[in-house]
Amino acid sequence: MIESKVLAAMAHPLRRRLLDVLKVEGPATVSALAERTGQAVGNISHHMKVLAAAGLVDEAPELAGDRRERWWRIRAGSLSWSARDYTDDPAATAVAEAAESLNLDHHLSLVRAWQAGRESYPAAWQDAAFSTDAWLRLSPAELDEFREELIGLIVRWARREIPDDGQERDAVFTFAYGIPAKP
Repeated sequence: MIESKVLAAMAHPLRRRLLDVLKVEGPATVSALAERTGQAVGNISHHMKVLAAAGLVDEAPELAGDRRERWWRIRAGSLSWSARDYTDDPAATAVAEAAESLNLDHHLSLVRAWQAGRESYPAAWQDAAFSTDAWLRLSPAELDEFREELIGLIVRWARREIPDDGQERDAVFTFAYGIPAKP
């Protein structure tokens, strides 16, 4: 189970974005992160310290050109949680629910940004982008099996070695939810 302090650190839109930037673009300095996000260096520095205290990022001093330069990298691994993991602690449950809500808002904002600006992408990217949905009739055990297979597929693609074949590759965001619902 993920500690609630980790979820609390993630339950901030800028910190969530900083984690994404580090995940996609690799290690960076506070100055580079500030430029990338349009934030003040002092603000980024504060948020990086919060992320470090939660164990989500580490300093990368070996990348520094001098003692004043601070580089940060994301810690390996992915995070997965459920508010049900915290039912014995109402405060932790509230943090987990807030993190889930922020995560969904973040996912939807990425999709909405794509929809608003897709015309600026080459036709090949517009043709390859997709959305899909389906209504499945599953038991809880089958939903669990489906989840494991889908996450396994995403993880396989996320961890694959990028071929050196001259093809253009850009960051692509994917997400999926599998939830009981009524039509």
